[in-house]
This record gives sequence, structure tokens and C-alpha cells, in this order.
Amino acid sequence: MAAQPYDEPPPRRPAPPSPRRDVTQEGPRTRARQETRAMSNQETIVSDAPRRSRRRGEGGPPEPPGPPVRKGGGGRGGWRRFVPSWKIVVAGVVILAAGIFGMVMVAYANVEVPTAAQAEATAQQSTIYYRDGKTVIATLGFKRERVPLAKMSQSVRDAAVAIENKTFYEDSGVSIPAMFRSVWMTATGQQLQGASTITQQMARNYYDGLSQEVSIKRKVMEIFVAVKLDENMTKDEILETYLNTINFGRAYGVEAAAKAYFGNKVTAAKLTPEQGAYLAARIQQPAWDADEPALQARFKNVIQNMAEQWPDRYGDLPQTAKFPKTVKSSDTNELGGLRGYMVKEVLNELEQRGLDEDEVKSGGYDIISTFDKKLMQAAKAAVTSTTKGMSNEFHAGLAAVDPKNGRVLAFYGGDNYLNDPWNEPFQSQKQAASAFKPYVLAAWLQAGYSLKSFVPGNETVPKVLPGQQEGGITNSHNVGAAVDVVKATAQSVNTAFVSMAYALPNQLDDVKHLVEAAGFNQKRMEDDIAEHHYQFAIGSALVTPVEQAAGYAIFANGGKYTRYHVVKEVRQNGQVAYPEVANPKQVIAPGVAADATTAMAEVLKSGTAAGKGLGNRPAAGKTGTNNDEKEAWFVGYTPQISTAVGFYREQCVTKSGKVVPPEHSNCPVFRKGSDKYGWDNPYTRPKETSLGFEGAGPPTIVWQKFMQLAHEGLPVEQFPEPAEVGVPENIVPSPTPTPTPTPEDDPFGEGDPFDEGNPFGGTDEDCFVNCDGDVTTEDDPSVDDGGVDQFSDDEIGLAGGGSAPRARPSGQEPMSTRPEDQ
Repeated sequence: MAAQPYDEPPPRRPAPPSPRRDVTQEGPRTRARQETRAMSNQETIVSDAPRRSRRRGEGGPPEPPGPPVRKGGGGRGGWRRFVPSWKIVVAGVVILAAGIFGMVMVAYANVEVPTAAQAEATAQQSTIYYRDGKTVIATLGFKRERVPLAKMSQSVRDAAVAIENKTFYEDSGVSIPAMFRSVWMTATGQQLQGASTITQQMARNYYDGLSQEVSIKRKVMEIFVAVKLDENMTKDEILETYLNTINFGRAYGVEAAAKAYFGNKVTAAKLTPEQGAYLAARIQQPAWDADEPALQARFKNVIQNMAEQWPDRYGDLPQTAKFPKTVKSSDTNELGGLRGYMVKEVLNELEQRGLDEDEVKSGGYDIISTFDKKLMQAAKAAVTSTTKGMSNEFHAGLAAVDPKNGRVLAFYGGDNYLNDPWNEPFQSQKQAASAFKPYVLAAWLQAGYSLKSFVPGNETVPKVLPGQQEGGITNSHNVGAAVDVVKATAQSVNTAFVSMAYALPNQLDDVKHLVEAAGFNQKRMEDDIAEHHYQFAIGSALVTPVEQAAGYAIFANGGKYTRYHVVKEVRQNGQVAYPEVANPKQVIAPGVAADATTAMAEVLKSGTAAGKGLGNRPAAGKTGTNNDEKEAWFVGYTPQISTAVGFYREQCVTKSGKVVPPEHSNCPVFRKGSDKYGWDNPYTRPKETSLGFEGAGPPTIVWQKFMQLAHEGLPVEQFPEPAEVGVPENIVPSPTPTPTPTPEDDPFGEGDPFDEGNPFGGTDEDCFVNCDGDVTTEDDPSVDDGGVDQFSDDEIGLAGGGSAPRARPSGQEPMSTRPEDQ
């Protein structure tokens, strides 16, 4: 039958009526009826009902024509029925692409450009200066200096673009080919593909919220942010941020990198094309050595790319460029030598003011310290020249303070912070001994008593004082029954000062309140009074050299005290961020300070440190020596500088009693070739022992040397005239004068009871407890007699050792019954 056109369907014949059957008697259908199929590609359902006529008007409406049938009975039979047509495939792809695109657009719309920069991206190194604000002590933290694009040479800008992102000025923040390559390499677990654009790198390295993890999610986020950044920022802004952020190896940012590789005189603006290409070549691998072969090869690639991209500027560069020479990397540790001590004290003070070390290292601060470079060297020279013949068992600390403002001008805490980080003048707390007596003198004068008062010489008044040891408090030599306050100060008479403290209106509380106002730790003072009672008046309390130097400022500065400090000013971006904290307060009356100075000036003229003054320059001070000469001091001042010097000696003793030499002035914790010893079981422990000299010896010599150097070039300033405050308060009757005439130049008269010979001899004029050889007392069983015993659990802690020695607890937290025996 011929195929009919679709618009004229062929006439249909009516189907013969089928005989009605009883369904209950239905028999099996014929094979022909069971296998009836339609002529189209659709199946025809076989029905038992009569067929409708195919003819128009006969038996009902005509049925729609079936599709044309290929000759031979073709059609989509078999497996082909399950293969979708190309139209369905195209439609599916379009729908899928539209869905993906929609999801991408939604995700893109929901991504916000970060506003906060990573701390590392903006971190800039801070610089600590000496007090002149120009001479650098140390630089800390990230080596980065942010500069505008205009201060970067054109060559370094072009070099970065040429090697990192040729299409930087034309693309929209991403490179499509590079993007797919990077995503594919990441998704397949291969190496991270370094094909990101400059905008992508800037987004990843600068903004907070974009991690450095290797993942498709991070990469997609980075792409979205880069595209948005390109819409919101100019190319110059992106490039400027990029070049100020990127890591070049020795430094971050192109400005600091230029100086790090080519010298401090070379800035980003002065970079040559070769130098700019060198820095750009380092971006991919900042850890490369300065002349790594791979770096040299990449340098050539940069040069070639520059010439190809900008032939008018760099066309001849491949033929003329030479790999640039770099300066040697400075591997000097910023904390080596004296610098470490200064840096640590600056950081400690700033932390107390709320600026911690991490902030300092990343904040780009200019920190002007109070330290004077010349005086720091003078302090070291004064100590080392005096201790040259001593072993490492001897420890010396020096601190010098400007009495007018509390600034620490100089100190000596050790030769090298890396070997011995313990800072003697700031950390070693030792008994002040007789160098504490001037505070009793000040309290005496402040109470309304005068220098003309007569005080006990041979024994205390009362003879028995609360808390004293058996035998009482005595002197090392016979000074007579009564002395005036000036002579008591000059000759460091223990009995006099203990009795003066007892005679004060509020007794020891008057002294305690005065020293606390002069900067000494309140708890330490209270603890010492509770333990040592009236020995507090003659120096049983623990103090540091810097506290003493600042404390004596009340005598040098008309009674005013300013807390010692080491930071003069902190600036950030040219503005003062942390001003100097220097708040003076009146501790004693100016007249009291003047009269106390009159008494202490006699120490250097006729007293325990006679002949060790500063020539025609007025000076005053006080010696101090502890029991058994375990600690020795001299604290003295002029109107310009107050300086304290303290000595002590520690031996390193093993459990068996063997004395081992210190390592860099620290007791060894470990023993070579043995695994037995460590921090929990140290090889040696420090044991304080006799110095073998008094405060009038090496401490006064060091003080004199330093003060002579420190005052070079300074005008001679005079102390105020004596004010003669107060009225005499005779604790004991005045001595009966002798009829023998006295020379005019002898203010004390003939037969001066204090003229006992050489003040540097064997007598200990500053010793204050049981020092008289004629006085016999029972041994205190709680005090170490000098023998070496097995280490007990309550012995003092470690002194440190190795490359990272621990703090010396003998100065920080004494553990024995009496501090003088630590």
C-alpha cells in the first residue's frame, strides 16, 4: 500500500463486527491476535471490542495517521529505542549548563570582597633606637616597609608583570586557561599549579579569610574575589598592594627586599632593570639562595619576557643584562651581645603598658629607648676592666638613672644575652646591706630630727630590739658610745641606724613607707620586716641595682622620685602612639634631700669610700657589705646621674660537693657524656659564697670608673647648700669633748673615733649582724655554715646552663632562712 500524504488520510474500511462472546466461555486467543502489532513505532493495544471503521463517516471519527514507514519495515527497534535523539541531548546540555551557570552566578553574588587584611600581610618590623632616636639598637619582626607605587622603579613593576602575569593589564583578574589548568591540577592531586594571576595572588596573600589550603573550594573563592577586586580596584592599586605584600626571601615587600639584597642605600625607587628582574625572579621560590642556579635561569626568563612585552624599553636587555651581585645576608642575631638585654627590657616595659611582643614585631613601631650608647659601652668597660682577674663565679650589675626623670641611661647585665640572658641589675635581688641606710637617714630628717643629733655608737638603744638574734646588732669596730648622724653615715655605724629607726614616730613603718614611695616593692619590704625586724633598717631587704639607682634619685633631685623606665617614646606612622610615662612625686622635702646629701658626701671624703670620689665634681653615696661579704654595693650620685653597682658570687656545686666552673656564668645543668642529669636533676646548683671584698672595694671602683666616663663633657653641677633641717634628737648623751686642740682641716677633731686605718683593710665596716670579732654568739642552726651537703628539696633552684639558661632564683626567690646566706 502506497504511503499517503499527511494532509489527506486514506479512507478506512470498517472493521467487521466481532461476534459477542460470553466472557465465561472465552477460549484461548489465536496466535494472530496475540501478536498483532501496529505499523508505527508505537505499540497497539489488542482489544476484543469491534474495530472502528477507518473510513470517514463510517463508524466514528477518523484516527490520526501513523508516521511513514521505511521500506522493508525499518524503525527504531531493539537497542536503538533506548538511545535519546540528538535534540534531547542538546536540550539536556543546555539545561545543565544553564543550571551550572546559575549556581555559579548565585555563588559569585554571595561572595563578598574581604575588608580585613591578614596580620602577616600588613605586618611591618619595628625598630628600637637609642635615646638619640637615630642610632638603631635592633629591628624586630617582619622586614617590610610599605611604599607607594610611585616610589617603585618602573623596571621592578614590569618585571613582576612579565614573569607572573603577562595579561595583567588586560585580564579581568583571572586567566581562563590558567584557571582551568590550576583547578585540574588541584583536583587530580598533582602539584599546586602556580598559574594564578597577580590579582589572585594578591587576594590570597593580603586579605583575611582566604586560606592557603590546596582545594577547589579555596581556588573558586579566590577566583571570585579576584574578579570583584578587579572591578573595584585599579590595576595600579592591585600592583602596589601586591609588591608591598609579596615574600622575597630575606624580606617582605619590594622596599625592604631592595635593601636586604642590594644594601641599605638601594631603595625600591633606585632598582635597576637587572635588580628588578632579580627580585621578580625570586617571587616563585623566595627560599632560593642568593645565587641559586635555578634562580639564575628564572632571571633570564624574566629578562626575556620583559624584552618581548616591552621591546621599546627592554629590547636590548637580554644581550646586556648580567646577574646582579647581592650583599651578604646579615645573620647577626638581633639579641647578641648587649643588645639582647636592652631589647628585652624594652619589650617587658611595653608589655606592662599593653603592647605585647607580637604586636611590637608586626606593628611597624619606632621605639626610642632611654639608653645612651656611649654610656652602655662605658658601663661594660667599667665592669669588665675591674673584674678581669675574677672568675665567672663573680657577678656584677650596674644601673645608671637620670634622677631628674627616671630614665635608665645605661646598665651592665652581662656580656652576651645569647649565652647568659639573666640581666643582673634588673633581675638579681640581693640584700642592700648598708647601702639601705640612707633611707633611714631620710626618714629621720623627714621626722624633724637633724644631722646634729647624737646616736648610739657601741650598742643599740634599747639594747634588746624586737626580733634580734642572740648577741644583738653590733659594729665591726669600736666607734665610742655616741656619734653624730653625719659620722654615723660616713662610717656606716649599724647600732646608730637601728636605734634611729626605733626612735622614729612610727618606727619601721616610717622607713617602709618612704622606701615604697621611692619605688621599692611593697611585698618584699613587708616580708623582710616580718622576718628580720630591725635588721631591715640596716639592709636585710632584697633590692635590685636599678631600684637602688632610682631610689637614690630622691637625694639627687630635691626629694622627687620618678619611676625608672627604659622607653622614652613609641611612634607609629609618624604619630606618638605611646608617650613617655614620667610622673615625678615628692617623697621627701628638698631640705631633707640636701642634708642627706651632706652626710653621704662624707662617705667619699672621710668615710668608708674615702678618696674614691670624682675629683672636683661633687658626689655622694654609700657603701654596703653583707654578712660574710656575700654581697657588696656602692650606690652614689651627682646632680646629673645616679648609679648603683652590686656584686655577689655563686659557686656551682655538685651533690657530692665538687665545685664545677660555670658555663658563661651559669651553673651547668647537664654533664657531657651523661644522660643522668637534666632540668629535673641538675648536675650542679648555685651556692652563694663570700666575695672576699667589701663595698668599698671593686663596687666603688666600678662606680668611680663609670661615673668619670659618664660625666665627660658634662658641666660640673653643685649640690644644694645644707638646709640644716630639724632639731637635734639625742638618743644618747653627746660625748664629752677632749681639751686637745684639733687641726682646722679635721671636722671631727683630734682623736676621731672613726679613724681606724685603711677603709679597704680586713675590717668589715658595713657588716651589720654579729660581725665584731670580740662578740661571741651561738651559731644559728637554720643557717648554712658554708659546708656542702646533699641537695635537699627546699634548696634554691637552678641557675641555668646550656644555650638557654634559666633565671637565677637566688636573686628572685630566696629559699633559705636568711637572705644573706643565699
